[in-house]
This record gives sequence, C-alpha cells and structure tokens, in this order.
Amino acid sequence: MATPPGARGPVEFAATAARARPATHNPHTASGDAPLILSGATVVLPTGTVQNGRVIIDGDTIIGAAPENAQVIDVTGHTLVPGFVDIHNHGGGGASFTSGTADDVLTGIHTHRLHGTTTLVASTVTGDMDFLAQRAGLLSELAEQGDIAGIHFEGPFISPCRKGAHSEELLRDPDPAEVRKLIDAARGKAKMVTLATELPGGIDSVRLLAEHGVIAAIGHTDATYEQTVEAIDAGATVATHLFNAMPALGHRTPGPIAALLEDERITVELINDGTHLHPAALQLAFHHKGADRVAFITDAMDAAGFGDGRYMLGPLEVEVSEGVARLVEGGSIAGSTLTLDRAFKRAVTVDRLPVEDAVAALSANPARLLGMADRIGSLEPGRYADLVLLDADFELKGVMRRGEWVVDPQLG
Repeated sequence: MATPPGARGPVEFAATAARARPATHNPHTASGDAPLILSGATVVLPTGTVQNGRVIIDGDTIIGAAPENAQVIDVTGHTLVPGFVDIHNHGGGGASFTSGTADDVLTGIHTHRLHGTTTLVASTVTGDMDFLAQRAGLLSELAEQGDIAGIHFEGPFISPCRKGAHSEELLRDPDPAEVRKLIDAARGKAKMVTLATELPGGIDSVRLLAEHGVIAAIGHTDATYEQTVEAIDAGATVATHLFNAMPALGHRTPGPIAALLEDERITVELINDGTHLHPAALQLAFHHKGADRVAFITDAMDAAGFGDGRYMLGPLEVEVSEGVARLVEGGSIAGSTLTLDRAFKRAVTVDRLPVEDAVAALSANPARLLGMADRIGSLEPGRYADLVLLDADFELKGVMRRGEWVVDPQLG
C-alpha cells in the first residue's frame, strides 16, 4: 500500500481524527457510569419518527425506562439514528482489509467508526486461494473479538467480462469445493460471498452457501435474465452493488438488473457516492425494491477517510484523485472513498429520500441481512446502544458504539 505524498500514516491519522472531535459534555461509557438519557432529539424509529424524543442507555444497551440516577444530555435540534451497518467495505484510513496486519485492519475499522459505521463486514478482493484462506483466519479472529461482524469474499469467483478492479489472472470458476475452503477458513465468520453465478459451479455454490447460512450475492456477473432467476431460485439473496459490474438493462435482453429488481427475495446494494450511480438509477432501485430491500454500502478502499494518492487494491495499483478511485491501468473505478455519513447526507439532501428510508438502507436492512436485527439496526430497547447524532444539516456530530462515545457529542 502506497501512502499519499505528504500524508500521515494510518495510525497517526486515526488518532488525529479522534482528537479532532473534542467532547463538549461528560461522555457516558459502559464501564459502570450512571445510565444516560439523550433528550429532545428527533428520534428515527422503525415505527416512525418521534419529535422531542429521547433514547435511554444503560451500559451497552438501549432501555425503555429511565432510572432515577440517569445523566441527561440535551440534544434538542439534532436527529438520532441507529449506528450505520456496512456489509461491503474493503478498508479505510490508509489501511486495507485484504492486506496488512491486524493493527492495520483495526485502523480501517476505527476510521469508519468515526464516520458512524458501528457495525462493519470486512471485504476481501480477489487473490490466490491459499492467501485468501490465510486472510480469512486473521479476519475471523477480529470477528471473534467483536471488532467486525464477519467476512465478505468479493472474488475470485467472478466473471472476467465484469471483473472491475480485480486481477483477471487470479479469477476462477466457483467450484463448490473451493467455495467451501473459504467458508471453512473463516471459522463460522463468513457472512457473504459474491459470485458470477452463471459460471460453471455457480448454482451449486449458491446452494452450498445457502445451506451454510452464508449470503450468496450475485455480482461482477455477465449473467442473462434467465440465469439470474435460476440463481435466485437456488438461494441467492443479495445483489452486489447493483448496476455496477453487470450488463446494462436492455429492452430485449434485460439481463441481471431486471431480475434483481423484480424479485422480493433480493436486497440490492447501492453505492450512493454520486460517482457509481446516477440519481435516477438510485430512484429506480427504490421504486422497484421498496425501502426495505435496499442496503447502502461504501465498497470503500484504503483511501476512505484518508486522501488522494496511489494505493494498492490487492495486486492492482489505484490512483485516487478528487476522491474517486480508479485503476492506474485501464481506468476502471476501483471501489470508493465513501463513508456512510456522506451516503446518509446525500440520500436525504440530494436524493430527497425520506429520513426513515435512508435509515432503513443504512441500518435496519443490512442488520437484517446479517441476522443481527435483534441486536443492531434500530434504536429500540434491548438493542445495543449504537447511534449517530446528526445536526439540522445532517452533519455528523456524535457516534456511540456499545454505549461508548467514539465521537464525543459536539453540541456547541
């Protein structure tokens, strides 16, 4: 991984970013302090938005009734939403989840927490099978520690016709035995595998993943409409960054997009950074899927939260200029530099989505996909105290994860 000229290293960046958000109130933590009430905010709940609401936190959990000894922080004029859940993320803060040490991965995780992502699935890019299996071992340890929610393998089982920023010489057909090798290497922490399901072994691999409780995601695919329908019937449930790295929608050859949009069993990922999608494409997805079947993702690479410069994405060199990442050779878009706080603000200010729909796409829907909706993704009692505090302009002003402030509330 190349560090941009004049830029700080990943660890220094993370520490500086944290210091750049000074506390203006005594932060509550889950280490034995009194319960906390965040009072006066607009609170976005699954049942609707509550004005002048409050969220009550005891330890690492949201509770329903306020104890007598609770601290109160007045957050009037702000909006409280659940912590963001990113199911497709390759890195940030100058660090890659596909390479580097465990400390490097933690730097990337922390970078995204500073931007409101309280739950994250670490995504790998195409590599040699033995390397990916080894990488799965390291990431599974972080999952066991609770630092990440699991692992997403994007490649190597994808189409060379739609490879995007993946090394073509390392691509391979989705042989179920090799898919099983990665699942086993992840020690129960594999959450999702992206496949070009039209390739030999693709349908059998979808069935294998479904049997093991791993999300089969259709992506980087050159499939026809009919082949996509077959994969959905076999158990695929997610479309990896819909519209990107797949054939365009045609009136005689509708391809995968039509099949993925029309089937209620599919949740579609969208990269809402203003580069990957035209606003009309985003509106088309919401119109056909409904707000409960869209998941905003970052597809972030190392440069997210870090800066322009040259980086490595797996074995491929990437140039990031004005926040857009492209391969040095060929110019293909190479992931994004997006953070989910920016995706949220764009959704409600540029795309004009209702705040409730944006919350569903950023929190509730990905939490459901991960099988964690009983613990994360909403501000209901019994869930973890994962939340994001936003001002009237939807700028991030505080982040809490498991009852501890990652970004202390800025209310001045």
